[in-house]
Amino acid sequence: MATPRPSPLLAGPSSAAAAPARQVTMRMFHGDVSLGEAEVFPIKPGPDGALPFPSNEIRVSHLSPASERCPPLAILQTIAPFSVRCKLQAKTLPLNPSIHRLYLTCFNEYKSAVVVVGDEELHLVAMPSKAVNVPCFWCCSVRAGLYASSVGMLNLRCLAIVFDLDETLIVANTVASFERRIGDLSHKMEAVDDPGRVAVMSAEIKRYIEDRALLKEFIDKDTVTDNGRIVAAQKEEVQPIGTQDRLLRPVIRLLERNAILTRINPEIRDTSVFVKLRPAWEDLRSYLTAKGRKRFEVYVCTMAERDYALEIWRLLDPEANLISLNNISERVVCVKPDSSKSLQHVFKNGGCHPKMAMVIDDRLKVWDEKDQPRVHVVPAYAPYYAPQAENANAVPVLCVARNVACNIRGGFFREFDENLLKKVFELLYENELLDLPYAPDVGDYLVCEDTNFVPTNKDPAPIPEGMSGAEVEKRLNGRAHQVDQKQISSSTPIPEGMSGAEVEKRLNGRAHQVDHKQISSSTRLSDDVRVAPRGNLAGSNVESNGGSLPITPLLFVSVLQEIGRLCNSKVEFRSTVSSTGKSTQFSVEVLFSNEKVGSGTGKTREEAQVQAAEKALQNLQSNYLSFVAPMAGVLNKDTSKSPGGGNGFLEDDIDSDGDTSMKELSGTTPIVDRLSSVISLLRELCVEDQHVVFRDEVQNPGSAINEEYHFQVELAGQILGIGIGANRDFAKLQAAEEALRFLETTTDPQIKKHLRPIRLFVLEFIEHCLKSVVSLSKKA
Repeated sequence: MATPRPSPLLAGPSSAAAAPARQVTMRMFHGDVSLGEAEVFPIKPGPDGALPFPSNEIRVSHLSPASERCPPLAILQTIAPFSVRCKLQAKTLPLNPSIHRLYLTCFNEYKSAVVVVGDEELHLVAMPSKAVNVPCFWCCSVRAGLYASSVGMLNLRCLAIVFDLDETLIVANTVASFERRIGDLSHKMEAVDDPGRVAVMSAEIKRYIEDRALLKEFIDKDTVTDNGRIVAAQKEEVQPIGTQDRLLRPVIRLLERNAILTRINPEIRDTSVFVKLRPAWEDLRSYLTAKGRKRFEVYVCTMAERDYALEIWRLLDPEANLISLNNISERVVCVKPDSSKSLQHVFKNGGCHPKMAMVIDDRLKVWDEKDQPRVHVVPAYAPYYAPQAENANAVPVLCVARNVACNIRGGFFREFDENLLKKVFELLYENELLDLPYAPDVGDYLVCEDTNFVPTNKDPAPIPEGMSGAEVEKRLNGRAHQVDQKQISSSTPIPEGMSGAEVEKRLNGRAHQVDHKQISSSTRLSDDVRVAPRGNLAGSNVESNGGSLPITPLLFVSVLQEIGRLCNSKVEFRSTVSSTGKSTQFSVEVLFSNEKVGSGTGKTREEAQVQAAEKALQNLQSNYLSFVAPMAGVLNKDTSKSPGGGNGFLEDDIDSDGDTSMKELSGTTPIVDRLSSVISLLRELCVEDQHVVFRDEVQNPGSAINEEYHFQVELAGQILGIGIGANRDFAKLQAAEEALRFLETTTDPQIKKHLRPIRLFVLEFIEHCLKSVVSLSKKA
């Protein structure tokens, strides 16, 4: 159990019930066993407070599964917030021992007593009390089956993830779709005069032709010739699903091409498809199941035909580690191309609550509006149009998605543990509905910004890659597929699943809007894998005509993340939520290498995060100016670190008996401060196993009046700087500053090998970013 529970019944036998006077007495049963009578108190007055029990009796059908660490009320508040319908307490006289045993079982074993009413479950949650000495319960309602599936997920710290297939994880083509795209591009080239665009389009056509040839060979011979090597198809057994018969499909896997050729219906060769897998899928897949830990329950929601979708997922998850064969039928959800996707439909069997699920898709608008905050939008996969685009990113698209999933999971369960769980343990039977804490929602942790990468080809993709849902359905049903050739504008992409009228408008250049692609940028990684996300300060806000750069508030977040990435430091956003019942206040703290550098509050999590990021940048700017102050001759009065102290990184080769304490120096505090700053900067410039040594050689030690101090700074036995002064600190500072100037400008390879070259670049980058942000914030 996560936290010790209070004694459930704290009052003495004579205590009166602290409940409203308007109660109803009902008989309670566990199955057919009588538990005595209970007094039921509605939460809401009037018709809204109608009691949910039919026939004015409470009949418990079963107990919920035991929870290891989460009390039932925490689970119910997460999947059915504020769903308390009424309160119950056993009648004092006579007190049936059976209801007392039921109460103690539920309280101690983290179970609830379940009353089934139609497609709804009423969960009786045993509550501690300070005013009554009889068993008392809160009654919460939830959709049937949802509680049982959520118990395991919350105890295992597991969420749900829903994948789209086409243009998100894969691109698939039939011979017909290859030929259509080749024809479209050839038609467009006739109207293009720019040699550069013609060359790009020709290269795209060539890629289509090469893969079409492989697919045709696969259709004719069940082999392909790849770089002079003949590869034969292997018969892969497809496990039957439901009433489906056992199948043997011919499959060719071309690992070097990251491609697979398969045949959806082994009896119909025209159902052969050429599938390109998106790079880094293996990284994302391995994260979801790493070390045997189930971090996410996996689902698929696609507008493709079902047999096609099942085969594509089999290729992506050949060992059924993500979705077991027992669950595949209900976990792969296919929707019609002219309908919206929704998490409610995906989880129609009660597998998960939408608040505990995230989506990875290349399009946002195909999802129901209430689910869009939980969608992580990735750039559409376009291997033929822009094959270099995936590799042009510092972190592949699906690795970014993996990081996003990791961040969401960490943030969700941090709030669940630190806020909801903690407050639920403090609740008593006498508390009111509004005393329940805020429940986390995946959408709260998916902070979006526009970070579409721009392909190396400057032309927008003419049409989506692969087959549309309607085409797949026709092809797999064995019907002849004919598509009217339409001239497609180079600036008018046609998303899958659009209605005919909308397609026509787009083809005529009307009502053209590009879906806003968004990608989460939060860099808080709470799991084993920690990969810095790809930074993008401007995203796609940069106008293609070389115009102005519109600034969004999330620029502060982007700059902060890029600084963290380049400094190889973790940037973490920690959030808390406080609710007064009428309003919700979000608070966010920014940690840079586990040190708090900024905080913010707001009515939304995004508002609080942006405010925190802006303050963090301002603080980093102040620290940066202090950090580089010695180079600019600025005195840093905030530094308190002593240059000595035996930190194992800087060593002072001086007899400690002859050293004058800096604290005892009179009137030299600025020199001491600047010396400390310069030494700190020297430490940052050098690799950790190198020691900067200060050597002291005092001249004329017999004369105090004419005494001079000589210091020299050495690195790996080579002198970097020399200082001479009337006191130790002045001479030491002079030597340190000369050494710093030498290190900043040296080209000596023997010296540079002891330095951290990335530090200089990072400092320049931070200075540039901070100046830009400060300038932009002043203009705003």
